[in-house]
Amino acid sequence: MRDTEILDLYWAREERAISETQNSYGNYCYSIAWHILYSKEDSDECVNDTWLRAWNAIPPKRPGRFAVFLGTITRNLALDRWKERHTMKRGNGEMTVALDELAECIPDVRSTEEAVEAAELERMMNEFLRTLPERECNVFLRHYWYVEEYSEIAERYGMKLNTVKTSLFRTRAKLRSYLESEGVIL
Repeated sequence: MRDTEILDLYWAREERAISETQNSYGNYCYSIAWHILYSKEDSDECVNDTWLRAWNAIPPKRPGRFAVFLGTITRNLALDRWKERHTMKRGNGEMTVALDELAECIPDVRSTEEAVEAAELERMMNEFLRTLPERECNVFLRHYWYVEEYSEIAERYGMKLNTVKTSLFRTRAKLRSYLESEGVIL
């Protein structure tokens, strides 16, 4: 079923929208949650919570890119669950490494007063990603958005493990330089 047809089901408040969403995007959303949580139960729960959030958000929202909309919800839910479970256990796992590496490049935005700055930072990040060659961009997103391990990325793209690490290191350096040139204080 096409995204527009699924969205029409949400707008009509037909419960079939959820089963169609599960059929079309269940594996995609589960993969996102799994790469953050590494727990079947937690990943399943995040996916189910994603369908609930989508149900509650549509209408009034009508997402332009349904997959991105669902992926963002799943990712945010999984990150929240991960933070809950690891509040006292910092320093373990790939997620901590990924977040720590990005923290070197992106300023911490916590207060609501900085919401406008956060939106501008998001715009700059998207602009930066569009400047990257496709494979470099994909490697960056696989690690920092989908939280895939280095070894998974290396296998996916037929790269050596050290090549993946070097690519990510260089891309972070480019990101840091780009953000500094845009006036972002790190």
